[in-house]
Amino acid sequence: MRALEEKIRNEGIIAEGNVLKVSSFLNHQIDVPFMQTVGEEFYRLFRDEKIDKILTIEASGIGVACLTATYFNVPVVFAKKTKSKNLTDDCYTTKILSFTHGTTYDVMVEKRFIQPGERILVIDDFLAVGNALNGLIELVEAAGAEVVGCGIVIEKAWQQGGQRLREHGIRVESLARIKEMTEEHGCIFCDDDE
Repeated sequence: MRALEEKIRNEGIIAEGNVLKVSSFLNHQIDVPFMQTVGEEFYRLFRDEKIDKILTIEASGIGVACLTATYFNVPVVFAKKTKSKNLTDDCYTTKILSFTHGTTYDVMVEKRFIQPGERILVIDDFLAVGNALNGLIELVEAAGAEVVGCGIVIEKAWQQGGQRLREHGIRVESLARIKEMTEEHGCIFCDDDE
């Protein structure tokens, strides 16, 4: 998605530790009109999959998932990273190591929100090594539901998470795939055939 690549070039900031900050439109402040075009693109890519629900993980994936869900007219379920009083004990749970935060989370979804046989589209903001997506896929499989694909806003392709998922037969559609990034040269995006 060329418009997304341009947005990353113009507004993205490469920080220490190979962190891409897109806080001005995705991770802190949401550019809603622009993110609507992102949701529309995910709809174009997955519209033939008969999606029952969209699954994401808190926090930054929620906005993108909700805007995408408006095109599919389906609910969004988000995996929680912390146990709260309004969460029952009847949950699917997995552990996910966050690349960005360097923390392992017990991630959970109440069992009543993912039913056996449902067709689930996973949406997330970033894909690096794939820990979050692998964890979300585990939750869906534990429920007896099916992951029909994963829609990613930005993939750090050099970190191989997307490649490993694709090799395992998971359909991953990333709207911007970064081949490499440096503070000096910015982001270099993968060609369409990479």
